[in-house]
Amino acid sequence: MNTGNDKKRRSFLKSLAGLTAGIMLPMHFSDLHGADISEQTKMGKFILKDKWGDLLPQRKFGSTGEAVTMLGLGGAHIARMSELEAEKTIETAIAGGIRFFDNAESYGNGTGERRYGQFLTPKYRDVAFIQSKTTARNGSTAEAHLDGTLKRMKTDYLDLWLIHAVTSPGDVDGRIQNGVLDVVRKAQESGKVRYVGFSGHSDYNAHLRMLDSTDLLQACQMPINAFDPNYKSFITNVMPKLVEKKMAPMAMKTLANGGFFGGTSHFNHGDKPKIIPNALTVAEAVYFSWSLPISVLITGADNAEMLEEKIGLARNFKAFDTATRNKLVEKVAGFDGNLVEYYKV
Repeated sequence: MNTGNDKKRRSFLKSLAGLTAGIMLPMHFSDLHGADISEQTKMGKFILKDKWGDLLPQRKFGSTGEAVTMLGLGGAHIARMSELEAEKTIETAIAGGIRFFDNAESYGNGTGERRYGQFLTPKYRDVAFIQSKTTARNGSTAEAHLDGTLKRMKTDYLDLWLIHAVTSPGDVDGRIQNGVLDVVRKAQESGKVRYVGFSGHSDYNAHLRMLDSTDLLQACQMPINAFDPNYKSFITNVMPKLVEKKMAPMAMKTLANGGFFGGTSHFNHGDKPKIIPNALTVAEAVYFSWSLPISVLITGADNAEMLEEKIGLARNFKAFDTATRNKLVEKVAGFDGNLVEYYKV
């Protein structure tokens, strides 16, 4: 593979190497060279340890001054679990040092948020960085979504609220024209949400339109995985804009939501060609994403045991160098993008 596009892609991935190191923060007390250690040890805005135990390594959250754990728990899968498994998975996250928790009003028709209201906020609200999202296409619906989200999650505020699942430039234009961005601004000004952003997995052009349309937002959630640079890439097309704007990139679909396991529908594995285990290991796939300048990797764990695997990977993470990242991208380049990242248009 020696085409101009391949060279451009490799050059871009190389340019991200220093940026990744720049957002990572010290994890271990031994890294602090004699700093005073207490139960609530703070270095700047990030905490190494809280009352529930050691935190996972943390990363800067864009230009906000906040730090978040490099691994976050995804709410879509929480909505699909039994109540018992959801509680166990949330407890596993806390015990494992995760303090970033993702959700959306659309996950299980509010079930994901209700489970956070049951098992997360009553006990852990003071240590949890909680985000949720709205799929609203107009301002009045967005307001209703936010009010419902806060009630279901039994909290007075969100740490992050996202305009969710933008699908195209036209979709972005429509939401802005119909007042969604105005509601997001008002929610932040009122203190109902601390930070605001947007998400999507369909078309990187939707992300570019949002970034060109406003400077209000602080964070962006999008697919970040080892196959993405080969196919309708968010990494090569959107990441440079996020870095330029000093926004927090948040990684989702790091295993292509089942696409790396031969699946062609959300949450499912399948019988199509499998990137894992035929070309990559889970560790290689996840470490690729963490080796880019992302603030947090949001994992969709099917159960507590699967989450424990990702926690272990986070604790042992060592960043891949440019050559290794490029090798992994090229290793999977022969797979069919329509199958692997079936959610892109």
